[in-house]
Amino acid sequence: MQSMLRGKDWIETVDWTTEELETVLQTSWDLKSRFALGEPHRLLQDKTLFMMFFEQSTRTRNSTEAGMTQLGGHAHDLTPDKMQISHGETPKDTGKVLSRYGHGIAIRNCFYGVGNKYIREVAEHASIPVINLQCDVDHPCQSIADLMTIREKFGHNLKGMKFVIAWTYAPAYARPLSVPQGLITLMPRFGIDVTLAYPKEFNLIPRTVEAAKKYAKESGSKFNITHNMDEAFKGAHVLYPKSWGCHQHLQDQGVAEADRKKVGMDLINKYKNWVCTEKRMKLGRKNAIYMHPLPADRGAEVEDAVIDGPQSVVFDQAENRLHTVKAIEALTMGGRP
Repeated sequence: MQSMLRGKDWIETVDWTTEELETVLQTSWDLKSRFALGEPHRLLQDKTLFMMFFEQSTRTRNSTEAGMTQLGGHAHDLTPDKMQISHGETPKDTGKVLSRYGHGIAIRNCFYGVGNKYIREVAEHASIPVINLQCDVDHPCQSIADLMTIREKFGHNLKGMKFVIAWTYAPAYARPLSVPQGLITLMPRFGIDVTLAYPKEFNLIPRTVEAAKKYAKESGSKFNITHNMDEAFKGAHVLYPKSWGCHQHLQDQGVAEADRKKVGMDLINKYKNWVCTEKRMKLGRKNAIYMHPLPADRGAEVEDAVIDGPQSVVFDQAENRLHTVKAIEALTMGGRP
């Protein structure tokens, strides 16, 4: 168990060793138990976290803010219009200034080709830890909560488990790639066999796919890509159908920025049959679970009967967002000096 994590940035799970990630998970279970017992755990007494949101949020903002309150600290809910970012303040200056005022900076910036670079630039100049609340490359707070949820349902020995992350139709163009990318780069490290399914135009950032292959090889697990949703679902233990955009494909094809929304929507509308249905769920194992980070586009991504059905664990996932982000906050902003 790696216990020296104070001051460490949480930007992508690939930046953390498997041992460090295990520490996050163990701490999450401890904090979840304390929460259930109503036991005070003010590990960040009088500490301040600055939360910068460039996009809207329900689970991430509320879990992060509630987590700080329960840990005895305070979180500032900031948007660019509340700061000088809209007037051109640089990530460097933002990182340096906020470091003088508090103990951590948390950022959500999902703009494609921008978010991860922005967060890393703030982190480069900040003297306090920076937490990625989702960017264009990874959503590490989501994927670690998902892993916690899977372990709760199936135990800690996940060797040979089939996990499927599949693209689904939704009438929205700009959804980030970060959730599937975060999942394929985390799950293989814990012995899980990962299948990534998507129509050919919805490929991910190459470096995340290469990382997934590397981790699968190192752990002895499997990583497969298919363009057939039904084939992917067969025999799966975990079914995680989720919409994302075709940003990488449009970039690869050199589509002009002004044309990307129209071209992207035309591509999305080609695949309206990529929906998680009760029929498709039956292709998985009898004890298979349905996962989604929420909000799900009901009637497009998934049928109500699935997301509201007995195989769905989406609200367990949502709850675990609280316990895992508290662990991240406590370990990076408090912990051992």
